[in-house]
Amino acid sequence: MRTNIVIDDGIMQKAMYLSGLQTKKEVVERALSEFVANHSRKNLMDLKGKIKFADGYDYKAMREDTL
Repeated sequence: MRTNIVIDDGIMQKAMYLSGLQTKKEVVERALSEFVANHSRKNLMDLKGKIKFADGYDYKAMREDTL
């Protein structure tokens, strides 16, 4: 979709610097993609009480294996 938008030059330059992206189009596309991804994730609090863990599941033991 082609569109024209007015974006603050300072914030665009900072976004380009921080992201390492070369064009304004890339920055806008990345920002929109991240926005959609972030807002598409389920809120973990919505899952409270809805997840049944396997019998014998021990998250503490699993953490020790990674150290």
